Formats: sequence, structure tokens, C-alpha cells
Amino acid sequence: MINNTERLEILTALVENGVSIPCFDGIIIEPSSTIEKGTLILPGTIILGKCTIGKGCVIGPNSYISDSTVGENTKLNNTQCYNSVVGSGVTSGPFVHIRPNSQIADNVHIGNFVEVKNSTVDEGSKLPHLLYIGDSDVGKDVNFGCGCVTVNYDGKNKFRTVVKDGAFIGCNTNLVAPVTVGENAFTAAGSTITEDVPDNALALARSRQTVKNDWVNIKKPYERQHKK
Repeated sequence: MINNTERLEILTALVENGVSIPCFDGIIIEPSSTIEKGTLILPGTIILGKCTIGKGCVIGPNSYISDSTVGENTKLNNTQCYNSVVGSGVTSGPFVHIRPNSQIADNVHIGNFVEVKNSTVDEGSKLPHLLYIGDSDVGKDVNFGCGCVTVNYDGKNKFRTVVKDGAFIGCNTNLVAPVTVGENAFTAAGSTITEDVPDNALALARSRQTVKNDWVNIKKPYERQHKK
């Protein structure tokens, strides 16, 4: 790790080369990394290893980038990214974890509290919030609802999930790998998908709701009796 004198020298040199760093507080950038002019580095950002960051990006606040490539005009807000490639025009964060061997294509949106691991996400797809995308291949213009999980591990082996172009994954869907969701297919909210979904299909995998009328009033005498 570089000492404070080296840190300040590196940051000053970056500013002289056209990188915007309005406040040096908490910023650590190793000299092996390259940052293009016009990019804004905000406080609390740490860039380690051999990173390449393109023009017009906003990195931070509080982002951690290690041995990764970031395209142009990408915004990584409170994002941790390791050994991965992030394209141009991507928006990420806050509270995003991009784990090793991930490839995020151009114009992808990753919202708050999302983890991506060993996965590819193609152009224009949206991972808005509260998601785990692990060992997956996500196509173009895919939309994930809140709270979805790719269930990649059965306790012994890991498997991949494939979501093809234009698919819509409803809120709180579990995709149990190995499984494929076809082009322009939909999954209903709350479904656990264990079989492939054909192109243009809707998959529903949840039990029918049961309502027990007046259950509370029936239950109360029983509870009073067993509390004595």
C-alpha cells in the first residue's frame, strides 16, 4: 500500500492530467491504474491493482475498484468491483457488489443492494434492487423485479442460469439453476422456477392462496385455554 506522500503525489498528477478530484479525503489510487480525463473521483474511493477507467465517469463516493476495467460515462456510486469489466453508460449503486469474472455491458442499470458474481449482463438490462445474480448469463433488455435470486448452488455443485433477451423476471422470483428463461418470456411474481421457460411464455410457479375466514376469533379461545 502506498504511503500518504505517494498518495498525494498520485492524486495531484491525476488532477493535472484532467481528472477531477474536488476533495482528496479517503481517496487511494495505486499508480498502476489509468484514469482518463473528465472523470470525477469522489471521497472515500479506493482504486487498487491494474484498473482502467474511461472518460466522463463518476466513481464514488465510497467505491472500491480492484483490477477492473470501466468504460466511459459510467457512474459507480458506493460500488465494490473486483476483477471484472464494466461497460460504458452503466449506472451502479448504491451498495452494489460486483464479484470476480463478471462482465457488465453498456447501458446496464444496477440498483441498490445488488450482488453480481461470475455473470454476464448484456446491454440495456436492468437489475434494480435487492438481487443476487450468480453464475448467470443475462441477455439484452432484461428486467428483473425486486428481490430475485438465481439459485446457483445445490449444496454440492454450482450451475448456471440463462435469461434470454427481453425477458421480464417478476418480483421475488427464484430461478433454480440449471434453468433457462426464453426470449421475451415472463415469470410471475413470487414464483420458484425449476423448469425451462419457452420464448414468449408466462411461467407461474406458486401455490393458490388460501384464506381462512374468522381464523383469529377461532384461534383466540384456544390460546386462552392453553395459557392457563
